[in-house]
Amino acid sequence: MESQSHSIISPAIHYWGTPVVLVSSENEDGTSNIAAMSSAWWLGDSCVLGLAAESKTAQNIQRTQQCVLNLADDSMAAYVNELADTTGVNPVPLAKQGRNYKFVKDKWTKSGLTPQPSDLVRPFRIAECPAQMECNLVKINDLWSDSPGRAGLVKAIEVRVLRVHVMDRIRMDSHQNRIDPDKWNPLIMSFQHFYGLKSSKVSTSVLARVDEEKYRPFQGGDVKKVPVDSAEPPTGKVFEEETA
Repeated sequence: MESQSHSIISPAIHYWGTPVVLVSSENEDGTSNIAAMSSAWWLGDSCVLGLAAESKTAQNIQRTQQCVLNLADDSMAAYVNELADTTGVNPVPLAKQGRNYKFVKDKWTKSGLTPQPSDLVRPFRIAECPAQMECNLVKINDLWSDSPGRAGLVKAIEVRVLRVHVMDRIRMDSHQNRIDPDKWNPLIMSFQHFYGLKSSKVSTSVLARVDEEKYRPFQGGDVKKVPVDSAEPPTGKVFEEETA
């Protein structure tokens, strides 16, 4: 039996394992910036992004109030690595100079990714990403406000998901609005290393007994919805947006 003892440590980072997000945003001159990050979490139709205040992505979101959150799957590590040590800020901030970052203006060419027009926001989606969320800005909060010398260095940026695009290959059969977790394999960042999910569930989940539609009340009125999911297969008809 493995030891159950614990030790006190002081880790430099707390990347316990979260999905890799490629955030696309629009620069002042109308060109694109793409940033690879993993400090993101969702609740309802909201997402909170943790970004350095000096990053181009944070600056762009604050200025334009828009972005697209593109989720990479576990086949896309090479794309992410092309962007990982780049910045859209010129000159390169001192903190990033110390981590050997370099300024790259054209992130599309550098990464080999493909721009795809969005429906509701100006920043492009990334065609290779199986899931894409068009978002607008809700609020920006300074982190570490109680820590002299660090206040304002990092922003917690709340965005609202307006529209979700997914590749058909990750959709659940016979459901209009659901993702099949057995088909969706996100790229996970854990302590700076890439991981994927196991090919099958590690265990049954009690929460999985709850119908996903019971969480729909948490979705706000800003989301461009399609008709409520049901157990019936899609009819093939074009669904009209609800404007509520």
